[in-house]
Amino acid sequence: MPAAVRPVPGGVPGVGDPAPDFELANQFGEPVRLSDLRGRNVVMVFYPFAFSGICTGELCEIRDNLALFEAADAVVLAVSVDSKFAQRAYAEKEGYGFDLLADFWPHGAVASAYGVFDPDSGMALRGTFIIDAAGIVRYVVVNPRGQARDFAEYRAALAGLGGN
Repeated sequence: MPAAVRPVPGGVPGVGDPAPDFELANQFGEPVRLSDLRGRNVVMVFYPFAFSGICTGELCEIRDNLALFEAADAVVLAVSVDSKFAQRAYAEKEGYGFDLLADFWPHGAVASAYGVFDPDSGMALRGTFIIDAAGIVRYVVVNPRGQARDFAEYRAALAGLGGN
């Protein structure tokens, strides 16, 4: 599977590294722990803010192609620094059928652990991590501010998991 096609900032887990474990509340206030998802692939999508234009477009593309992720036995976790209340309103408005996780407090702690927190703006960068069933990072991409991710890259990275 291809590694990131764009350079990633320092501190970002690389392909072949263990994914940092975490626990965050989803939009319903339920705890989601990465290590509890072992045995399944995980697609972690960090995004700056709920209800923002590029973020909405990216997450709607995932929503509209959720079968692609399900076929790869992949759980989608979308993460931003918004509160669980904002996440819930956003998920309801857009009809997202996957977990939106609140990296609200401590503010951006999980985004920081993945090297995608921008302390100057207080938001996560557009980082995507595909983690295999054993908890190992298999794909990483971090896009510059204002640049949407390429959905075709998800398709190629998921196909490269080889039916984990």
